[in-house]
Amino acid sequence: MGQVAWKGMCLSLFDYKTEKYVIAKNKKVGILFRVVQLSILAYLVGWVFVTKKGYQETETSIQSSVITKLKGVAFTNTSELGERLWDVVDYVIPPQGENVFFVVTNLIVTPNQRQSTCPESFGIPDAVCSKNSDCPEGEPVISGNGVKTGRCLKTGVLNTTGTCEIFAWCPVEKRQKSKRPLLGKAENFTVYIKNSIRFPKFNFSKTNILNTNDNSFLKSCRYSTQNHYCPIFHLGSIVTWSGSEFQNMAMEGGVIGIQIEWNCDLDRSSSECHPNYSFTRLDNKFTEKSVSSGYNFRFAKYYRDADGTDYRTLIKAYGIRFDIMVNGKAGKFNIIPTLINIGSGLAIMGAGAFFCDLVLLYLIKKSDFYRDKKFEEVKSSSKKSTQINGQNKLKSQDTLDQLKQLQTVET
Repeated sequence: MGQVAWKGMCLSLFDYKTEKYVIAKNKKVGILFRVVQLSILAYLVGWVFVTKKGYQETETSIQSSVITKLKGVAFTNTSELGERLWDVVDYVIPPQGENVFFVVTNLIVTPNQRQSTCPESFGIPDAVCSKNSDCPEGEPVISGNGVKTGRCLKTGVLNTTGTCEIFAWCPVEKRQKSKRPLLGKAENFTVYIKNSIRFPKFNFSKTNILNTNDNSFLKSCRYSTQNHYCPIFHLGSIVTWSGSEFQNMAMEGGVIGIQIEWNCDLDRSSSECHPNYSFTRLDNKFTEKSVSSGYNFRFAKYYRDADGTDYRTLIKAYGIRFDIMVNGKAGKFNIIPTLINIGSGLAIMGAGAFFCDLVLLYLIKKSDFYRDKKFEEVKSSSKKSTQINGQNKLKSQDTLDQLKQLQTVET
């Protein structure tokens, strides 16, 4: 008996098992099933493969370099600096050109400072005093320009209050700005942005400059949405595209983001891989009353006179900082992501059939009828044999009773 059981089990390994399908003649569920199938198919083809290109292997680790170069000159005539011509060396920081550069648009100039004693600026709370004890000697002025000397320099008609005397670069920095930007003509300056990118996985490289032998191309072209390969921009146009007005921004300064996006389908020709530019204002100039808006910093130019005294010209520079950010994605056909997405789509198809089964078996009026057809109840063989043996015993007993009755009749 054991050998027979082992033999049957071994032979069952070569059996092929298939599912039993029940065809439900229900139009509502049938229509629902087709709608679900078509929706999943549309998602798989339209979104996964056409829109997202799920048949491609992608790379987002773009390698990039940016070189910038500005051109333009401006003329100013102020009481602090006199007549002066501004060129690239004067208004661009840093001068070598990187993916972040700053263009000076407005200045507060404090010329001929030297280290000596002078009164601290009004408007600095820690410098306000009414007596000498309010200015302890050697203590630095908080948010000020120097170190207190111990004297209170009173001003005004009543001579009741004043500011502390300090040892600093004197005279202290001016606080009043001009009513219009000093270098408002910077709106017409141009910037040349050279961007080279590479996707190492696919060994693909490209630049944002037209491949041409015409030496005059970069001298005459200007960027437009129709011309992706002329990387020369007017500063005024960049600010306008970011949603701001150049002259207003030039007064207080600000930060502009230049985004260069490379989305390359390497299944097509490399000539169809274009740079796409977008421009955004990045500083928090959302309201006119914002106290922290704009962008500025200080620097100084030092010199020494014939007597050996050191002097400097302090410059508080307002301007526009440009941040150039490069990102992108490249894709190329690969069988592995294709098979993965097809398998995912088939699995979703199975989920759709499961959903329709739930509707058929539990949510419609005739669900009990369909459940009876879907699920077949089979009793175990041991119970069945017991029932058969019981029936056989009953039949044997009936036969014996009939024989006894025949014997009685014959006697």
